[in-house]
Amino acid sequence: MHLDSSTEGVVAYEDTSECSVNGKSPSPSPSFQQINSRKGLRRILPQLGPAFVAAIAYVDPGNFATNIAGGAKFGYLLVWVVVVANLIGMFVQNMSAKLGLVTGQNLPQQCRKHLPRPASYMLWLLAELVAMATDLAEFIGASIALNLLFGVPLFVGGLMTGVISFAILALQQRGYRWFELTIGGMLGLILLGFLYDALQISQDWGAVSRGFVPSFKGSESVLLACGILGATVMPHVIYLHSALTQDRISTANLEERRRVHRFLKIDVFIAMTIAGVVNLLMLIIAASLFHKSGITNVESLKGAHAGFEQLLGGGAAFAFAGALLASGLASSSVGTYAGQVIMQGFIARSIPLVVRRLVTMAPALIVLAIGLDPSRSLIISQVVLSFGIPFALIPLVWLTSKQSVMGSFANQLGTKVVGVILASAIVSLNVFLLYVTFAKGV
Repeated sequence: MHLDSSTEGVVAYEDTSECSVNGKSPSPSPSFQQINSRKGLRRILPQLGPAFVAAIAYVDPGNFATNIAGGAKFGYLLVWVVVVANLIGMFVQNMSAKLGLVTGQNLPQQCRKHLPRPASYMLWLLAELVAMATDLAEFIGASIALNLLFGVPLFVGGLMTGVISFAILALQQRGYRWFELTIGGMLGLILLGFLYDALQISQDWGAVSRGFVPSFKGSESVLLACGILGATVMPHVIYLHSALTQDRISTANLEERRRVHRFLKIDVFIAMTIAGVVNLLMLIIAASLFHKSGITNVESLKGAHAGFEQLLGGGAAFAFAGALLASGLASSSVGTYAGQVIMQGFIARSIPLVVRRLVTMAPALIVLAIGLDPSRSLIISQVVLSFGIPFALIPLVWLTSKQSVMGSFANQLGTKVVGVILASAIVSLNVFLLYVTFAKGV
């Protein structure tokens, strides 16, 4: 139970114990006074972490597929899409983190509280479809990585991914810091893997800089742009970030909440900058290595791994596969966490994690079992995620703009305008994609 005792922006908070992912009541949150009484890094570091959990979804296997395919096929053309997607991610995740901190509830809970019941159920169903598309990318990516590194069959790799994701999520029983540190460590491994590969390649920075100018080249580039956007701004993590901050640090008044919010913004900036660098490295490496070599149809993660091995050697291929494995395993556990938050928040119901995991991983296991092209399926899943973004973003902008919900933390006019523009742009891009794909038969 949170209570703001300040006179400005008074907001009463409901009990949030129902948000426990593992079905147990969350352990008592440390108070701001306790953390602020410490010195040096012991005061700073405990206030960082939620954004690193959210950021892992911004470098999941879907990003590998779309960024590498985009760089190989179009060179540096879509660099600007990666940059814009990451800036959107920073904007969105900051709002989500703020909502959880200020209201003491997550975004799905707030939607259930302020929206008509039919609308809340509709958003829940859409969020569940998004969760399945998310699992498709995560399981396929981790399975491919296990196959590349250890020769594990893809279907068996999918089952192993489910088991390992449970083990990672179980770290929460020892406290949220264990989970955050594990996910943050995996984000670091992904970054190191791509830094290693980038150092093996000479870059044409003039050509890279021209990629910052917005442009497209045919409907396929629009499809990949939607995929990059969907793979970067993940709808399920928009919901999740608010849950990560809703009862993490207890505050007694408005000033304490403002100071915690400042650290949340720093947390988002650092974590999302790392994720943005990783995404840029993916695309730039693919453009420099594959596109310049005339290998423009690298639409398979296995093909990308083979290209790394052929053109750069076994060390680069190992770094790529290791980064892919860390991405798939970490993002899978984060996806499970997000799925529970979504269900408990929207419909105030919970099912055992094993059942939920089996349901959402079923499409991925089917793809692996019947032999569909996993990389193409992975890219299409990211387009599905792109279509799901407005249904998470629009309620987030609306709720964080209401003074009755946020008090003095409500969005200012400029933030409201940017939020509306972003949601409109994403909807327009998706409508255009439907037109060029179906109306023209491309």
